[in-house]
Amino acid sequence: MSQPIPSRPAQNPMRAALAALVGTSIEWYDFYAFATAAAIVFNDVFFPPGMSPLLRTLSAFGTFAVGFLLRPLGGIVFGHIGDRVGRKKTLVITLLMMGLASFAIGLLPTYAQVGALAPVLLIVLRLIQGIAIGGEWGGAVLVAVENAPKGRATFFGSFAQLGSSVGALLSTGAFSLVNLWGDAAFHSWGWRVPFLASAVLVGVGLVVRLKLEEAPVMDEIRAQRTTEDRLPVVEVFQSSWRTVLTGVFALATATGGYYVVTSYLLSYGTGELKLSESMLLNGLSLAAFLELVVTPGLSWLGDRIGAHKVVVAGLAGVIVLAVPQFMAMGTGSVVLIYAAMLAMRLVMSALYGPIATILAEGFEARVRYTGISLSYQVCNMIFGGFAPLAAVSLSALAGGHYWPAAALLMAVSAIGIWCTLRLRNFASQRAAATEKSDRTPTLATN
Repeated sequence: MSQPIPSRPAQNPMRAALAALVGTSIEWYDFYAFATAAAIVFNDVFFPPGMSPLLRTLSAFGTFAVGFLLRPLGGIVFGHIGDRVGRKKTLVITLLMMGLASFAIGLLPTYAQVGALAPVLLIVLRLIQGIAIGGEWGGAVLVAVENAPKGRATFFGSFAQLGSSVGALLSTGAFSLVNLWGDAAFHSWGWRVPFLASAVLVGVGLVVRLKLEEAPVMDEIRAQRTTEDRLPVVEVFQSSWRTVLTGVFALATATGGYYVVTSYLLSYGTGELKLSESMLLNGLSLAAFLELVVTPGLSWLGDRIGAHKVVVAGLAGVIVLAVPQFMAMGTGSVVLIYAAMLAMRLVMSALYGPIATILAEGFEARVRYTGISLSYQVCNMIFGGFAPLAAVSLSALAGGHYWPAAALLMAVSAIGIWCTLRLRNFASQRAAATEKSDRTPTLATN
């Protein structure tokens, strides 16, 4: 039986929501900085100059992909800590891991300096990032959702997801600024600045998260815990494996689709179409800002009409805009390109805040951190990490055309619609079972 969200009113829901926002903003800044650098600079800095441009691009996106391989492990490890010890301590650990790994990337030697050791070190740090981010999303969502006032879970839960938009905005903005120094300076040392700057951001994030109070539901979980309780990951797989699996595919567009319309789009635009890096980075910054502005409103709408309806509408919008977005890129028109970017991110904004609440409602409170982390991180491992890699590979097989990437985006969105509706059914069934159990009289025993 699943507990309602939240289980009882929190003392300061806005503080919890802002703490989730600040922390996830910093962690996603670090993550997106890697994605941006992989698309435009890592292929030249960390791989042999004798390799073909396509192979170097695939290798750069390969280092991006490996970070997703350990995200499910991060979800299991930090999900266990979060469900047993508490959300706050877990989120402090993940923030430190992510920030230190990103700062170290900014100090890495290049291939010209140390040869094959350069990409090896890059991969090691990327794996650390993957483990850290694997435990981040679930905890940040729960800090906001479990502290939300009654009937406002979707809106407050969106603050954790807003960190993705803020992080993307800060990341693309940072790269746009250092790109102003010129291509030579940028490819020589300027690309390091966004990674080194993460040290300052992590300091800010730690101050905020250390002041965070533990979610009230943790008191109830500790009071109900017994020595016979199974490990959270075992209980999730035994009682809620359908919810985990459905959640994986429901989140596919929100994760993998995002990288298709950002990292792959950037690579396709600069590589195949020879468009300006700075122009595309500025467009992605505008799109991230739009996402930041509209996500709370769409999440508020989810509390009013149903979160699943908002998500389904957003996925339908992605299907409609998948081809037109790439067609706009081919025109070379800055106005059309920016309009297409903004339109796509507008409909994708409908996926983030609402889907988090739908997923969280499907799990018991005592294993909720583990459950939603598994769904999200397995999805990221399958769809997120390999989406730009698959898009580049399929595009190459199609002679550089965009249609395989567009078809991939449309397919996962169609599957996501069905899975989102199934998640809603799972949550309703659990709520009904809980209500029935509460009405069932307890037999007295001697």
